Amino acid sequence: MKSLRQTRNELNRMMKWPKGLFLVMAGILVLTLFFRQIINYHAMETRNLSQVESDRTLQSPRGTIYDRNHRPLAMSVLVQSLYADPYMLNQPPAKIADEIAPYVNLPKDKIIAKLQEDTGFVWIDRMMDPDKSKAVEAVIKKNKIEGLNFVEESRRFYPNGSLLAQVLGFVGTDDKGLDGLEKELDDEIRGDTTKELVATDLKGNAIFGSVMSQFLPDKERTATLTIDTTVQFIAERALDQAMKETHASGASIIIMDPKTGEILAMANRPTYNPNDYSKGTEADFKNRAVTNIYEPGSTFKPIIASAALASGKWSLDKVFHDTGAVVANGHAIQNWNDQGYGDVKLLDILKYSINTGMAHIGLSTGPEILLKYIKAFGFGQKTGIDLPGEGAGILFNLNDMSDIDTATMSIGQGIAVTPLQMVQAFGALANGGVMMRPHIIKEIDNPDGTVYKKTEEVKAGEPISPEVDKEIVSILEKEVSEGGGNKAHVEGYQFAGKTGTAQKLNTENGGYSAGRYIASFIGFGPLPNPKFVALIVIDDPEGTFYGGQIAAPVFKNIMSQLVRYYQISPTVADKEDGKTKPARVLPSVSKNDSGDVMIPDFNGWSLGQVKNWLGQAGLSFVPEGDGYAVSQNVSSGSFVPTGTAIQVEFAQ
Repeated sequence: MKSLRQTRNELNRMMKWPKGLFLVMAGILVLTLFFRQIINYHAMETRNLSQVESDRTLQSPRGTIYDRNHRPLAMSVLVQSLYADPYMLNQPPAKIADEIAPYVNLPKDKIIAKLQEDTGFVWIDRMMDPDKSKAVEAVIKKNKIEGLNFVEESRRFYPNGSLLAQVLGFVGTDDKGLDGLEKELDDEIRGDTTKELVATDLKGNAIFGSVMSQFLPDKERTATLTIDTTVQFIAERALDQAMKETHASGASIIIMDPKTGEILAMANRPTYNPNDYSKGTEADFKNRAVTNIYEPGSTFKPIIASAALASGKWSLDKVFHDTGAVVANGHAIQNWNDQGYGDVKLLDILKYSINTGMAHIGLSTGPEILLKYIKAFGFGQKTGIDLPGEGAGILFNLNDMSDIDTATMSIGQGIAVTPLQMVQAFGALANGGVMMRPHIIKEIDNPDGTVYKKTEEVKAGEPISPEVDKEIVSILEKEVSEGGGNKAHVEGYQFAGKTGTAQKLNTENGGYSAGRYIASFIGFGPLPNPKFVALIVIDDPEGTFYGGQIAAPVFKNIMSQLVRYYQISPTVADKEDGKTKPARVLPSVSKNDSGDVMIPDFNGWSLGQVKNWLGQAGLSFVPEGDGYAVSQNVSSGSFVPTGTAIQVEFAQ
């Protein structure tokens, strides 16, 4: 029998090799840890982080763009972007591509290629529509796909769709403004770029919450425009109607406050939706109101007339005998109907847009004086508006001008202007001869609400005196009330304006394109204290092409709505013995305790007055006939609930 000592010794001998092996393994482990954690620390840290963390470049949201009434026009929203970690995929790329292809903006073959890249991070689809990102999220959950996940990013959203599209522009996927105000304001409202380490689990799924939650839209500067969304909507609706009726290739409208230079509306056709700008074309993106140049035709005649009167080369009482043609350098300038008008004064020449009379006035005034005043009205140079791509227009070089150049320029041909230049110039006529620089950005504010930059009202010049301006305005008012611009007349109000019809330039072969025209109307009012100056340009209409026939009614349509929107009281009632009487003082809207409206006696009111009063009272209007009210279906003194339709009969 073995003693206890012998047994202990035998056990020690048996444990000798395992102990030695253990010590060797421990030594190797210590040496390995020493090498990795001390000698090769930085390399191992980088490798480790690459497996559990990844770099993301995050863009904070752009600042909001508002209209003048603080209604958002462009804003940033948080949306999901889909990415993949090809190292962590637990299913074949082809199978995953089959499942997600219907919901992402990549074809199946490109999805497969991305999922096979030798990297730990690759974008699959950026800034997805919410319905599509939710669909992919459901696919991932249903099929238990690992290695696909989402990160929140900021995407630009335009709540009014295509409204003001060319002015606002759009933003690319890298959050860089690519067109319009988004491009112009990029330095002021673009968010900051930040690199973030995003932690992931062993399956490559992000374990952070909302990375973008720290970036809120109110952390960047915001911009407020001079645009009024309601006025813009009125202008665009009228423009759509004009496009539908004329089948034109394009059109533009600008509405400006002549006293401040603030642009209230600017619309163009064709157009696009900046929320889906990839479907737009270069023609859709073009802000024609600012970039296009065109021959203004007869709308330029008041500028020439202003120059002739201001320089003393012509007077209101001076008579021109029109034989039907004026010859310059062997070329005859004729009227649209090839007829002569006999003895006419400046009032008749502008009122009936007599080409021969304007050519004679231009030749009598001389090219040097004409160009001096034309440039004083802002033509031949950019207005300096805060929008990209503005054109400067084209004028004659004084040293190269012949008599025929002077004559054609006097009827608005041979030169080129932008719609914005025309609005600026007529703004001077509407503002007593003082011309204000157009602007569309009202101010830019810091995140804390303080003003970062405010656009000051700038006087761009004073091309004519108030006395000359008064004479021109009086003539242009008769153009609307009695002359070729009568389709722009708004019942109950006085407006001034001028029609224009010009042959379209052939940009490829020179000269003019046969049978192709640009129709326009520009006007301002209501007089005597104009609130608006507006230009309508209709490019290449089909069928009727005269500005007085197709552009002037658009002006009337818009102004009829604007005087109600701004609650501008009528200034003209009816005419008696050839004299215009001031508009009667209309009764205010009266309601009883139940909120019902008391109906007044409409007898003798104009259609515009009845329409305006019923609109303020919250009642519907059913007119019959035209002229002045002679009967009504609800007797005066009666009370009716808000929304009731009131039928009124009118007669001339």
